[in-house]
Amino acid sequence: MAVNYICRHCKSAMGSIDSTQISESQLGFHFLTLEERSDIIAYNPNGDVTVKVVCDYCREAIESNPELLLVSSPLQ
Repeated sequence: MAVNYICRHCKSAMGSIDSTQISESQLGFHFLTLEERSDIIAYNPNGDVTVKVVCDYCREAIESNPELLLVSSPLQ
């Protein structure tokens, strides 16, 4: 199982953990509500997990220009 982290805005790959030994609690997923889990985590048919986070570039752009959040795809 691989856990792939991508930016939810620009879709950049941010990192990956490829281990069968890692649990959801070690990744901190157990702290998320059901709604947050469905928004952030996607379980792929091949067993991999995709986690949508925000990269530093997009975070800085949104902090400087909060109106970008009103657009459906602000930083593509």
